[in-house]
Amino acid sequence: MSLRIAVVCGGLSAEVDVSRNSASQVAVALRSRGHQCTTLEVDAELWPALEAGGFDCVFIAVHGRFGEDGTVQGVCELLGLPYTGSGLLATALCFDKVAAKRLFALEGIATPAWRTLPAAPASPDEVGPALASAAAELGYPLVVKPRHGGSTIGLSIVHDAEGLMPAWKTAAAHGEVLCEKFVAGIEVTVGILGDNPPRALPTLEIVSERPLYDYAAKYTAGQSHHVIPARLPEEGRRACQDAALRAHRALGCRDLSRVDVIVDGGGLPWVLEVNAIPGLTALSLLPDAARAAGISFPEICQGLVDAAVARPGRLPA
Repeated sequence: MSLRIAVVCGGLSAEVDVSRNSASQVAVALRSRGHQCTTLEVDAELWPALEAGGFDCVFIAVHGRFGEDGTVQGVCELLGLPYTGSGLLATALCFDKVAAKRLFALEGIATPAWRTLPAAPASPDEVGPALASAAAELGYPLVVKPRHGGSTIGLSIVHDAEGLMPAWKTAAAHGEVLCEKFVAGIEVTVGILGDNPPRALPTLEIVSERPLYDYAAKYTAGQSHHVIPARLPEEGRRACQDAALRAHRALGCRDLSRVDVIVDGGGLPWVLEVNAIPGLTALSLLPDAARAAGISFPEICQGLVDAAVARPGRLPA
């Protein structure tokens, strides 16, 4: 059945270009399935466009603010429009790395120790001692990154005291700052698809050609490579998938997510974060893992739409 689908992208976050790239890929995939797709930007015209568009479903392809913090999901809820992915609360919890880590801790899911610092302290003199205290407690190397956001934007790995203040300034440009204990190991990501029950995709090991798996490494062809399955013992791969599923469920996610994990030298998977709206570009991780499982990109998109329109609760026209 052909549906009228609004593919929502853009916004004001630093990930806006990635969002538009994801939306372009999604629209092509859904059109190949016979659907009518209209791409809409997150701006002042989004509400009236969704309200008057006669859409059967909203495919949310917004990364960062407004899409991954529950805002667009709230708009869809108020308009009674089915939308893809996790609900408002789960999406907001994933976006707030500290809220997510607190839930991981409550559920017994290993996650690196952390401390938070304000982006705008009452006095600039407070920043230095707070950074020094976090470094003394968590040790070096120290990961310093924004509490909210993704794509490794604003993230630094600090190796000594001289790097603390520059790292804080880089992260603070994007809001509240999160300091996190560095865990050395193999960087693995696990995609989750479906519901009742959710399914863990094959483990994907990330090999970056750059010192840090940063924005350029993620979105520039040839700057990173994906190894599927991850080069771990079978028991280790299963442990990663189990940790990812537990994190996905702990935050109340549905339909899809991507869970980022570091596997330490002892084989323990440490959950870093859960992405409620993972990238869907040609270079993105979840589509690559899905292909390894025999699931094409159009199948992913169609499955997300099918799940959205099947959910109860749409308001009467």
